[in-house]
Amino acid sequence: MDQETTGASGGGEPLPTVPLTPKYPSEDQKPERVPSSRKRSRPARNQFVIFLNFVMTMAVFACALAIAGFYYAVSAFHAPGPLQTNANIMVRNGASLAEIASNLERNGMISEGRIFRYMSSTYLNNGDSLKAGEYEIKAGASMSEILDLLRSGKSILYSVTLPEGLTVKQMFDRLAADPVLEGDLPQAMPAEGSLRPDTYKFTRGTKRQDVVNQMLDAQKKLIDQIWEKRSPDLFLKTKDQFVVLASIVEKETGKDDERAHVASVFLNRLKKGMRLQSDPTIVYGLFGGDGKPSDRPIYQSDVQKQTPYNTYIIKGLPPGPIANPGRAALEAVANPWRSNDLYFVADGTGGHAFAATLDEHNANVKRWRKLEADRGADPAENLDSPPEADPAQVPKPVKKK
Repeated sequence: MDQETTGASGGGEPLPTVPLTPKYPSEDQKPERVPSSRKRSRPARNQFVIFLNFVMTMAVFACALAIAGFYYAVSAFHAPGPLQTNANIMVRNGASLAEIASNLERNGMISEGRIFRYMSSTYLNNGDSLKAGEYEIKAGASMSEILDLLRSGKSILYSVTLPEGLTVKQMFDRLAADPVLEGDLPQAMPAEGSLRPDTYKFTRGTKRQDVVNQMLDAQKKLIDQIWEKRSPDLFLKTKDQFVVLASIVEKETGKDDERAHVASVFLNRLKKGMRLQSDPTIVYGLFGGDGKPSDRPIYQSDVQKQTPYNTYIIKGLPPGPIANPGRAALEAVANPWRSNDLYFVADGTGGHAFAATLDEHNANVKRWRKLEADRGADPAENLDSPPEADPAQVPKPVKKK
């Protein structure tokens, strides 16, 4: 039976009864219910905010991917390349970076053309470019090393050697036979003596006409330079005479220490009105720029053949050069030795014996003939003719060719 509770003062109204609910000991250990969190605000649920969060996430991911890709590209750009042995590649004039990269990849010189193209465009400065030409790529060369090579323009150089004493025709034949040069030679050959003998370097694709132009320009500059520094008392009066005599000296001797001496002999003969009687002028008069065939000897009868160049027949200098003289021959004529010698003949050792008098010369000729006889030379192939009594008409014995 429920009890009723009365107020502190007697006679008050009774307090309401409160039912007592019994609790078991286990119920004291249960956690009290936590009030639920507030509902998400309306802005947080906005679709635009969700989109911005997605964009930011993707941007961070893209940056991380770009950094990783750039690191990979840089590493690959500087890493050793796949080429196993040295190989050549040709970069044509006007080729784009994409074309060059594709060509390198196709020839197994780089691993990825896209990386080469991207990194090269990054490394190239304003106005910098890859140069046309043929290049040798070393085995294992990295993309970075290949870029430096193509940017430097240090392409493979080829060369053609044109020795002193060749005629224009003989030089043209060598240029025409060169397998690397391209294009046709000029239809009209330049004047004899106007091409400079030298070794000319060029890259693949160079035109033959360009080499000829270079030779013409080089010879003109060389002749002008040496002519300006000629001896003040040089007997020759014109530049053309200077080149003509230099071409004869060039063909007469290949020894550096003899050229100025040979030049003095010819100049002394010119001063005295003597014929030059130079063997190479006979050959040029007979065969021109083609030169004497190697199996064709020079006969005694050739001495008397009438040609404009045969200085055994004509007096003074021939009408033009008989070859292209080099620097040494030009300098020898411009500044010859001071001697009284009028004759010279082969001495059997590759040089010449010089003489100022006819008696000395005859003795030298006798020694030379004995050497030729001891070697079994055929006298019929020699151009030697006995000296005449008049020194002004004495022929210089001609060496066997």
